Amino acid sequence: MRYTSNYMLLNKVNLEKKLSGTVSEKDQIRFLNDLYQILEQDSKSREEIGDNLKKKDTSLTNSFNLDLLQTNRIYHVDQIKKICVDYRLRFLPSNYFKGEIPAEAISEIKKIEVSHDIKLQGFRILAPSKLFKLEDKDDPILFAPIGNDYFYLIHKWGNDLHPLRKWLMWPFKNIVNLTCLVVALSYLIALSIPDGLFSKNSSNAQFFIIFFFMFKCSAAVVIFYGFALGKNFSNAIWNNKYFNS
Repeated sequence: MRYTSNYMLLNKVNLEKKLSGTVSEKDQIRFLNDLYQILEQDSKSREEIGDNLKKKDTSLTNSFNLDLLQTNRIYHVDQIKKICVDYRLRFLPSNYFKGEIPAEAISEIKKIEVSHDIKLQGFRILAPSKLFKLEDKDDPILFAPIGNDYFYLIHKWGNDLHPLRKWLMWPFKNIVNLTCLVVALSYLIALSIPDGLFSKNSSNAQFFIIFFFMFKCSAAVVIFYGFALGKNFSNAIWNNKYFNS
């Protein structure tokens, strides 16, 4: 009983206090100096990464440690092209990107550089066309080239694309899709015109004349709009760096 009571009188050990008691004032000053140096080096490293993202770089490969790569982040250029064409996006070097690249993306680059012991280069960004002209917040994705037309997904930020974007951009994939849309619209407009509006007796011939007239009008508007604004189809602009396309 006496042993138990003496044991209860012993105080528990506070490890934090024990640790603080082992550090002298000189050690504290040295630790702070080391910390400042680490933070300063980290800040310079982040600034360097930010500068690399904004400068022109035509590199097509990085010396990744293949054992450390996540396979679900590796994409071939053909996969990226299909997404670009379906959703009318662009896949361009990061120096053309006019939006703000978030700190999380910089941190992810730094983490990969440290773990793979490399300096990443040749960054590419997948994003809507307007993001390469003005700031917006739609779903950019940052890539770095692996080589042989393969790219490694580093970071995604912003909002997801609208669920209907793929269907809204379907007519702009190629000339066949656009022609189908113009034909369908012309047919619907011709159907909406009341019978007997142009003559007392309606006929199939009259309907086809109206349909052909509507098709010519619609096609003329589409062609004028396309040429006036210098627009092109998605499969031609997905990696095009020029403004009017």
